[in-house]
Amino acid sequence: MGRNTKGKGMSTYEEMTRDELLTLKDALQKEYDEYCTLDLSLNMARGKPAKDQLDLSMPMLDVISSNTECVDEAGTDLRNYGILDGIDEAKVLMASMLDDDPENVIVFGNSSLNIMYDTIMRCWVFGTLGAAPWSQLEEVKFLCPVPGYDRHFGVTEAFGIKMIPIPMTEDGPDMDAVKELVANDASVKGIWCVPKYSNPGGITYSDEVVRELASMPTAADDFRIFWDNAYTVHHLYDDAADQDQLLDIADACAQAGNPNRYFKFGSTSKVTLPGAGISAMAASPENIADIKARMGVQTIGHDKINQLRHVRFLKNADGIAEHMSKHAAIIRPKFELVLETLSNGLDGTGCGSWSNPRGGYFISFDAPEGTAKRIVSLAKDAGVTMTGAGATYPYKNDPKDSNIRIAPTLPPLEELDQAMKVFVTCVKLAAVEKLLED
Repeated sequence: MGRNTKGKGMSTYEEMTRDELLTLKDALQKEYDEYCTLDLSLNMARGKPAKDQLDLSMPMLDVISSNTECVDEAGTDLRNYGILDGIDEAKVLMASMLDDDPENVIVFGNSSLNIMYDTIMRCWVFGTLGAAPWSQLEEVKFLCPVPGYDRHFGVTEAFGIKMIPIPMTEDGPDMDAVKELVANDASVKGIWCVPKYSNPGGITYSDEVVRELASMPTAADDFRIFWDNAYTVHHLYDDAADQDQLLDIADACAQAGNPNRYFKFGSTSKVTLPGAGISAMAASPENIADIKARMGVQTIGHDKINQLRHVRFLKNADGIAEHMSKHAAIIRPKFELVLETLSNGLDGTGCGSWSNPRGGYFISFDAPEGTAKRIVSLAKDAGVTMTGAGATYPYKNDPKDSNIRIAPTLPPLEELDQAMKVFVTCVKLAAVEKLLED
């Protein structure tokens, strides 16, 4: 995964004279005004699966019917109460996604975000493994790799946890910054990580970054890595599973003598049906025992019939891989269309750079500094809804007003094509406006 910054030998906008920029602005404004007359209504705001992706999982609804015996391999009637941490077959299935042992897995409902919120809540109210509850501390801080996932930031903001932006590199978070902060400040209690095909940059953490996260000295004994491996099976290319390997954080932590440092999260939200998937977390045996003790008061168990439905439909790791190859066939042309449109429209202009991901759900676009909000506003007025500028930073505050998350998956190809043409025009128009203003 790299960033596209190449040119074609033409002069960048910054090299143009003021008269040349004024002429260009008039042409771009005319082009933009024409788009505004089309009465478009195109939405690229969230990373949602498209209808044809959701259709792939409709047969899952037929694997259980009124004539089906709803029992697991142990013979338990799954229509009834019980099995707090999920049926064994579902643990095995989700362990294959989480790269862990089934006995270290708890299976939940449809949302991994819900698990992450509850995990923060347990640390906040009860502490973790005997440490003081975070709510009793004078201040709690979290490290937030940026650009990153807005819903992560929403969770920590809701608890009043101070968020510290950490720049992302091509290998993952800037570990010099991370190591300095965690070593010297006991109020730094955790870090958000989307370690494979990161949201939005598509970065897969290097082995060195994973080992450093696992082994680095921390002032806080209860420092935790929130390892949201949401896109671990979401490859765009057939060779990605082999080429884009991610080192297991659990093994790295164990080898470093910090076996309790991580919480892993994952779900089938974009594998099967986002509104009716299953989610899971994995952690050390000590953490799992601590979590289950708290969960036993909170719930008697999650939807076991849906867990069974997923097991019978996906079957195992090979079944997941086969199913995800069908997803890739649908969304790969969309990513390629976006990248081609950006390259054709912006190469050589100096108007931005963008990621070239091998998996995941997003493309990260960096516009000229001070133009992201203007670009998103122009696009909206032309009928194209993008993710809000600043959303990829804590408190929605992108200090450079530069990053925009592009979500290609939901629109049909023809709508995506039109939306991206509008977007490119908005980028160029905003860039010219900024240059003339400066």
